[in-house]
Amino acid sequence: MLYDFPPADASVGDSLVTPRGPARWGADSEYGRLTDVMLAAPRHLELVPCNAVSIENHRNGIVCSPDLAAEQHRKLVAALEAEGVRCHLVPPVEGLADLSFTRDSTMISPWGLIALSPAVEHRLAEVAHIREAVAGWDVPLVGGVEEGRVEGGDVCLRRPGLVAIGYSGERTDETGALSLARTFEERGWRSILTRFDKRFLHLDTIFTLAGPNLAIACTDALDELFLLEMQELGIEIIDVTVAEVQKLSANLLSLGDRRVMSPAENHRVNALLERRGYKVVRVAIDQFTRCGGGVHCLTMPLARLPG
Repeated sequence: MLYDFPPADASVGDSLVTPRGPARWGADSEYGRLTDVMLAAPRHLELVPCNAVSIENHRNGIVCSPDLAAEQHRKLVAALEAEGVRCHLVPPVEGLADLSFTRDSTMISPWGLIALSPAVEHRLAEVAHIREAVAGWDVPLVGGVEEGRVEGGDVCLRRPGLVAIGYSGERTDETGALSLARTFEERGWRSILTRFDKRFLHLDTIFTLAGPNLAIACTDALDELFLLEMQELGIEIIDVTVAEVQKLSANLLSLGDRRVMSPAENHRVNALLERRGYKVVRVAIDQFTRCGGGVHCLTMPLARLPG
């Protein structure tokens, strides 16, 4: 294992080991073999009512347990390492309640890390904190989004040379989506922008890739033109319902090589993936899904083999 975890009564991330970097940082797809990933221990996790799932849970008196979340996070890290993924932990910081959802404040590109621009005020400080951490790991920094708001859950590296960016106007707005698209287009990539209803928080709650030609998606929540483009690109879709979206059933992480990490309770989707020959790595993450984030939200790739 890359990390020696502290005792059970301590928080993962208190004793941080400097990661051993790969020969190449970056990713050009959502499905190339995942070799390195960035996570953050949930030492200060709280259920912040800032999305449809967490608002509803807060209204119903549901909370999350930092102790249970820490145990689930340790097992998530162990499951990733068992699949050959090096896990790099950003130190927790008091006041950054959603830092564990590392997908949103920065993103990896084929050229290095891009600083994004979260729309929720309590997440803005995550950007500088993460940039400082990865600078110590020798991850190249590409720059940042200068206009509008963009969060990483709205970005999908569909395949080498093609990025899809979703926006609802709430967490990612059109100005931010266009600004990020230019970063890719200036380097020869094509971009697809798609709008969706703000109740779904991020694109990755209604569309994620299990492999180069298979997506888990809620077709009822996606724009018809976006779905048509995915069809023309040869994407098969495992359809999920709006009710399943609320349970983060479409928020999955591709590990590459026909392997997918998914919530343990995601029984129907997991079975459908296995019927298609995928290995499903099941993890218990209910302390995080009640906050509105799933496996994809908790993991920010730092390096994938070329897609």
